Amino acid sequence: MTITVAGVSITHPERVLFPAQGLTKGDLAAHFERVAPHMLPHVERRPLALVRCPRGADNACFFQKHPQGSEPEGVLGVEVPEGDGRATHFAVEGARGLVGMAQLGVLEVHVWGSRVDAVERPDRLVFDLDPDEALPFDAVKDAAKALRRRCEDDGLHAFVMTTGGKGLHVVAPLEPRASFDDARAYAREVAEALVADAPERFVATASKEARAGKIYIDTLRNGLGATAIAPYSTRARRGAPVATPLRWEELSRVEGGDAYDARTIARRLAALGSDPWEGYADAGRRLP
Repeated sequence: MTITVAGVSITHPERVLFPAQGLTKGDLAAHFERVAPHMLPHVERRPLALVRCPRGADNACFFQKHPQGSEPEGVLGVEVPEGDGRATHFAVEGARGLVGMAQLGVLEVHVWGSRVDAVERPDRLVFDLDPDEALPFDAVKDAAKALRRRCEDDGLHAFVMTTGGKGLHVVAPLEPRASFDDARAYAREVAEALVADAPERFVATASKEARAGKIYIDTLRNGLGATAIAPYSTRARRGAPVATPLRWEELSRVEGGDAYDARTIARRLAALGSDPWEGYADAGRRLP
């Protein structure tokens, strides 16, 4: 059986990818088509890394950066720095490219911090708030607000989204001028400043022992070639959660990093009067 979504042929659309929800490959294609107007500004013409689960989230999944040359139309290859040389990584163009992700069995889309036309100049900072499992989600929300204040004190605009996991991402758009080394160093300085202010709440090192009872402020996603989950991407987890941009005033009502899923995100988008990240495209600022 084959169906066509956004001009892309989807084979085996009846294949169940999220068994607990009964969500199929056809449903995933419909999700990517539905979110395309919201997702593409954050994904299009940007190097990508993919988590592919061709037999579904409960079966073997694998991480893939390099296309093989037989991808659907709209799924591209772009040349980027890798190691001491260059390599071809995934990218997408248009809604067809996103729907092509479903044809490939992609359950997670991860984006670089730069676009292909300035691939060595980041245009976003990402702070990944990863809480100890014992912490209430209110602690993560408070951490996001503290990061927002710190960024805004430095002249940056900060946006927040659920990750589809335990935590939140705080994202600050940049003018693509600074190097990745400078961006990562600045992000690390911000994280260390928060740790210095509240060492009982935060940690900036990945050590599991140091993270007990605290929130890890992960800044490692700000290096060249590092990736972060894309806005509106599903996650390869039980419940089919979706990484979801929020308005700051919505944050108090959100109950967890997996608050939205591939079914409820459709109702959310239908009910929204405007983009929750309205103004993002014009919010880039020079790295402090």
